[in-house]
Amino acid sequence: MNTVSQLIIWAPPLLLALTLHEYAHGYIAYRLGDPTAHNAGRLTLNPLSHLDPIGTIAFFFIKFGWAKPVPVNPYYFKNPRQDMLWVALAGPATNLLLAVVSAILLKMLIAVAAAVPYPAVLETILVPLYYMLVASVWINLVLCIFNFLPIPPLDGSRILTGLLPESLARTYSSFERYGFIVILILAFTGVLGRVIMPIIRFANSLLLS
Repeated sequence: MNTVSQLIIWAPPLLLALTLHEYAHGYIAYRLGDPTAHNAGRLTLNPLSHLDPIGTIAFFFIKFGWAKPVPVNPYYFKNPRQDMLWVALAGPATNLLLAVVSAILLKMLIAVAAAVPYPAVLETILVPLYYMLVASVWINLVLCIFNFLPIPPLDGSRILTGLLPESLARTYSSFERYGFIVILILAFTGVLGRVIMPIIRFANSLLLS
Protein backbone atom coordinates (compact mmCIF):
# COMPACT_ATOMS: atom_id res chain seq x y z
CA MET A 1 0.00 0.00 0.00
CA ASN A 2 1.50 3.32 -1.06
CA THR A 3 1.65 6.42 1.14
CA VAL A 4 -1.42 8.11 -0.38
CA SER A 5 -3.54 4.97 -0.03
CA GLN A 6 -2.36 4.48 3.54
CA LEU A 7 -3.26 8.08 4.34
CA ILE A 8 -6.77 7.66 2.93
CA ILE A 9 -7.32 4.38 4.79
CA TRP A 10 -5.77 5.45 8.12
CA ALA A 11 -7.13 9.00 8.33
CA PRO A 12 -10.78 8.23 9.31
CA PRO A 13 -10.01 5.67 12.07
CA LEU A 14 -7.12 7.79 13.37
CA LEU A 15 -9.25 10.93 13.57
CA LEU A 16 -12.02 8.99 15.31
CA ALA A 17 -9.62 7.34 17.76
CA LEU A 18 -7.89 10.58 18.75
CA THR A 19 -11.16 12.54 18.96
CA LEU A 20 -13.02 10.03 21.13
CA HIS A 21 -9.95 9.58 23.34
CA GLU A 22 -9.84 13.27 24.21
CA TYR A 23 -13.63 13.64 24.32
CA ALA A 24 -13.77 10.81 26.88
CA HIS A 25 -11.29 12.66 29.12
CA GLY A 26 -13.31 15.86 28.91
CA TYR A 27 -16.67 14.14 29.36
CA ILE A 28 -15.66 12.25 32.51
CA ALA A 29 -14.05 15.39 33.93
CA TYR A 30 -17.28 17.30 33.21
CA ARG A 31 -19.38 14.63 34.90
CA LEU A 32 -17.10 14.84 37.94
CA GLY A 33 -17.61 18.61 38.20
CA ASP A 34 -14.86 20.14 36.05
CA PRO A 35 -16.26 22.47 33.33
CA THR A 36 -12.80 23.45 31.98
CA ALA A 37 -12.95 21.37 28.77
CA HIS A 38 -16.56 22.41 28.16
CA ASN A 39 -15.76 26.09 28.63
CA ALA A 40 -12.76 25.80 26.31
CA GLY A 41 -14.90 24.30 23.54
CA ARG A 42 -13.14 20.94 23.82
CA LEU A 43 -16.16 18.89 24.86
CA THR A 44 -16.90 18.25 21.20
CA LEU A 45 -16.65 15.49 18.61
CA ASN A 46 -15.13 17.88 16.07
CA PRO A 47 -11.68 16.41 15.27
CA LEU A 48 -10.23 19.83 14.47
CA SER A 49 -10.63 20.83 18.12
CA HIS A 50 -8.45 17.95 19.31
CA LEU A 51 -5.78 17.38 16.68
CA ASP A 52 -2.15 18.08 17.39
CA PRO A 53 -0.46 18.45 13.95
CA ILE A 54 2.88 17.02 15.10
CA GLY A 55 1.25 14.16 17.01
CA THR A 56 -0.93 13.24 14.04
CA ILE A 57 1.96 13.30 11.55
CA ALA A 58 4.15 11.34 13.96
CA PHE A 59 1.67 8.48 13.87
CA PHE A 60 2.41 7.88 10.19
CA PHE A 61 6.20 7.93 10.65
CA ILE A 62 6.98 6.41 14.05
CA LYS A 63 3.61 4.66 14.58
CA PHE A 64 3.00 6.54 17.83
CA GLY A 65 0.98 9.71 18.06
CA TRP A 66 -1.04 11.98 20.28
CA ALA A 67 -3.80 14.57 20.23
CA LYS A 68 -3.97 17.97 21.91
CA PRO A 69 -4.64 17.20 25.59
CA VAL A 70 -8.04 18.25 26.92
CA PRO A 71 -7.60 20.80 29.74
CA VAL A 72 -8.56 19.42 33.15
CA ASN A 73 -8.58 21.32 36.44
CA PRO A 74 -8.54 18.85 39.36
CA TYR A 75 -9.42 21.62 41.83
CA TYR A 76 -13.06 21.21 40.73
CA PHE A 77 -13.07 17.58 41.82
CA LYS A 78 -14.34 16.44 45.23
CA ASN A 79 -11.50 13.92 45.42
CA PRO A 80 -8.81 15.25 43.03
CA ARG A 81 -6.46 12.26 43.01
CA GLN A 82 -9.15 9.60 42.70
CA ASP A 83 -11.24 11.55 40.19
CA MET A 84 -8.18 12.34 38.09
CA LEU A 85 -7.52 8.60 37.92
CA TRP A 86 -10.95 8.04 36.34
CA VAL A 87 -10.44 10.93 33.91
CA ALA A 88 -7.08 9.48 32.85
CA LEU A 89 -8.50 5.96 32.51
CA ALA A 90 -11.32 7.15 30.25
CA GLY A 91 -9.07 7.86 27.24
CA PRO A 92 -7.27 4.52 26.81
CA ALA A 93 -10.38 2.62 27.92
CA THR A 94 -12.30 4.28 25.07
CA ASN A 95 -9.60 3.23 22.60
CA LEU A 96 -9.75 -0.34 23.88
CA LEU A 97 -13.52 -0.34 23.40
CA LEU A 98 -13.12 1.06 19.87
CA ALA A 99 -10.59 -1.68 19.05
CA VAL A 100 -13.00 -4.38 20.23
CA VAL A 101 -15.96 -2.85 18.35
CA SER A 102 -13.84 -2.50 15.20
CA ALA A 103 -12.84 -6.16 15.42
CA ILE A 104 -16.48 -7.23 15.79
CA LEU A 105 -17.53 -5.06 12.82
CA LEU A 106 -14.66 -6.54 10.81
CA LYS A 107 -15.89 -10.10 11.41
CA MET A 108 -19.40 -9.02 10.42
CA LEU A 109 -18.05 -7.36 7.27
CA ILE A 110 -16.20 -10.53 6.26
CA ALA A 111 -19.43 -12.49 6.62
CA VAL A 112 -21.32 -9.94 4.54
CA ALA A 113 -18.60 -9.84 1.86
CA ALA A 114 -18.80 -13.61 1.46
CA ALA A 115 -22.49 -13.28 0.59
CA VAL A 116 -22.16 -10.34 -1.84
CA PRO A 117 -22.12 -11.55 -5.46
CA TYR A 118 -21.18 -8.18 -6.94
CA PRO A 119 -17.39 -7.67 -7.46
CA ALA A 120 -17.84 -3.91 -8.00
CA VAL A 121 -19.39 -3.52 -4.54
CA LEU A 122 -16.57 -5.52 -2.98
CA GLU A 123 -13.87 -3.48 -4.69
CA THR A 124 -15.29 0.01 -4.20
CA ILE A 125 -16.92 -0.23 -0.76
CA LEU A 126 -16.23 -3.38 1.23
CA VAL A 127 -12.49 -3.71 0.58
CA PRO A 128 -11.64 -0.12 1.66
CA LEU A 129 -13.94 -0.52 4.67
CA TYR A 130 -12.16 -3.77 5.53
CA TYR A 131 -8.77 -2.06 5.57
CA MET A 132 -10.16 0.85 7.62
CA LEU A 133 -11.45 -1.54 10.28
CA VAL A 134 -8.14 -3.43 10.33
CA ALA A 135 -6.37 -0.06 10.76
CA SER A 136 -8.88 0.96 13.44
CA VAL A 137 -8.09 -2.10 15.55
CA TRP A 138 -4.36 -1.43 15.28
CA ILE A 139 -4.55 2.35 15.84
CA ASN A 140 -6.77 2.05 18.90
CA LEU A 141 -4.60 -0.65 20.43
CA VAL A 142 -1.52 1.54 19.89
CA LEU A 143 -3.20 4.54 21.53
CA CYS A 144 -4.54 2.42 24.39
CA ILE A 145 -1.32 0.63 25.26
CA PHE A 146 0.93 3.63 24.57
CA ASN A 147 -1.14 5.86 26.84
CA PHE A 148 -1.13 3.27 29.61
CA LEU A 149 2.65 3.68 29.95
CA PRO A 150 3.45 5.22 33.37
CA ILE A 151 5.51 8.05 31.90
CA PRO A 152 4.31 11.59 32.69
CA PRO A 153 2.26 13.12 31.15
CA LEU A 154 0.71 9.98 29.62
CA ASP A 155 -2.55 8.68 31.08
CA GLY A 156 -0.77 5.79 32.75
CA SER A 157 1.14 8.24 34.93
CA ARG A 158 -2.13 9.89 36.06
CA ILE A 159 -3.56 6.50 36.91
CA LEU A 160 -0.44 5.54 38.85
CA THR A 161 -0.47 8.90 40.65
CA GLY A 162 -3.97 8.14 41.89
CA LEU A 163 -2.82 4.78 43.27
CA LEU A 164 0.44 5.85 44.94
CA PRO A 165 0.66 7.25 48.48
CA GLU A 166 0.27 11.03 48.36
CA SER A 167 3.88 11.93 49.19
CA LEU A 168 5.26 9.50 46.62
CA ALA A 169 2.69 10.67 44.07
CA ARG A 170 3.91 14.28 44.41
CA THR A 171 7.52 13.22 43.86
CA TYR A 172 6.53 11.12 40.87
CA SER A 173 4.48 13.96 39.33
CA SER A 174 7.45 16.33 39.58
CA PHE A 175 9.13 14.42 36.72
CA GLU A 176 6.37 15.46 34.30
CA ARG A 177 8.46 18.33 32.91
CA TYR A 178 10.90 15.75 31.51
CA GLY A 179 8.32 13.19 30.41
CA PHE A 180 7.82 14.32 26.83
CA ILE A 181 11.58 14.37 26.22
CA VAL A 182 11.86 10.86 27.66
CA ILE A 183 9.05 9.64 25.38
CA LEU A 184 10.70 11.11 22.27
CA ILE A 185 14.08 9.59 23.18
CA LEU A 186 12.49 6.18 23.78
CA ALA A 187 10.55 6.42 20.51
CA PHE A 188 13.43 7.47 18.25
CA THR A 189 15.90 5.01 19.80
CA GLY A 190 13.46 2.16 19.25
CA VAL A 191 13.20 1.26 22.95
CA LEU A 192 9.54 2.26 23.08
CA GLY A 193 8.69 0.03 20.16
CA ARG A 194 10.53 -2.94 21.64
CA VAL A 195 8.59 -2.54 24.89
CA ILE A 196 5.04 -2.11 23.64
CA MET A 197 4.95 -3.57 20.11
CA PRO A 198 4.89 -7.21 21.30
CA ILE A 199 1.88 -6.37 23.50
CA ILE A 200 0.13 -4.56 20.64
CA ARG A 201 0.79 -7.40 18.20
CA PHE A 202 -0.49 -9.97 20.69
CA ALA A 203 -3.68 -7.99 21.38
CA ASN A 204 -4.15 -7.36 17.65
CA SER A 205 -3.83 -11.05 16.78
CA LEU A 206 -6.20 -11.92 19.64
CA LEU A 207 -8.90 -9.55 18.38
CA LEU A 208 -8.51 -10.51 14.71
CA SER A 209 -8.27 -14.26 15.25
